[in-house]
Amino acid sequence: MKIPVLFWGAITTMLLVTVTIMVSMNMPFNWVFYLTCIGQVLVGVMVYKVLTDNYTTDKTFKHFYEDRPINYR
Repeated sequence: MKIPVLFWGAITTMLLVTVTIMVSMNMPFNWVFYLTCIGQVLVGVMVYKVLTDNYTTDKTFKHFYEDRPINYR
């Protein structure tokens, strides 16, 4: 089963937001430290997964942004 790339981004984001909340609530240092280390590993895994994902598109720079296309005259 292939895990989608967005899953890795969501897990990493949730973990690092959790670390931020834990710091603001003065949780024990060792919990925050270990979760931060795990978060750094997940960032590396996420970057690797994004860069090695087999994603192709037929869009070019001519299409610019899909939500706001440029009207050529």
